[in-house]
Amino acid sequence: KGVGEAVELIRTAYPDLHIIAGNVTTAEGVKFLADKGANIIKIGQGPGSICTTRLVAGVGIPQMTALYVASRFAEAKGVSLLADGGITKSGDIVKALTLANGVICGGLLAGCPEAPGKVMEISGKLYKQYRGMGSLEAMKAGSAARYGHAAKDAGRKVAAEGIEALKEVSDNLDHLLAQLIGGIQAGMGYLGAPSLPELRERARYIRVSPAGQREAAAHDVVEMKASQ
Repeated sequence: KGVGEAVELIRTAYPDLHIIAGNVTTAEGVKFLADKGANIIKIGQGPGSICTTRLVAGVGIPQMTALYVASRFAEAKGVSLLADGGITKSGDIVKALTLANGVICGGLLAGCPEAPGKVMEISGKLYKQYRGMGSLEAMKAGSAARYGHAAKDAGRKVAAEGIEALKEVSDNLDHLLAQLIGGIQAGMGYLGAPSLPELRERARYIRVSPAGQREAAAHDVVEMKASQ
């Protein structure tokens, strides 16, 4: 309700402003925010690597299911969708873009030298601090209002919906983006889709068994990683 009221207030004050709102995981949520005046709606409750909303609040829907349901209604309402959370590799982006107009990446980029976060060394490896906006530390630093709490309560009355973690320091952003772009291009190429609209038209979804999941990745070998 509070998000809807805020969107409505902003839309009244700024009729031509593009507004991004969320997060929701249902057709009803998309309709609610679209009717309030949102142009772009974020989809995702709990899929992020440092998010614990589904465990703490018992709320959320698997991300691809949420995107599928939301996309059916978003088209009718004329709004765009952002897949927020659960993106771990380029293949996830390809799948998300069959239903959404864009993706939000957090953990995927958190290890890059360009990302913020305290760097620490553990057993000869460098790691970066990475915390969810729903973690206690982040709420103490200013994100408490997002979860309906007062900042002064962040240390004692708040049920955290995220954790604070470490990400191993990875390649620079340019190199990582090049790898992601290559993977997205490959996915679109396999489907014969030269554009995002055609990617959405050509995509098909099937239920994958545990055996199918296992064979999708490298298996029954010891991987040799190239030296940096």
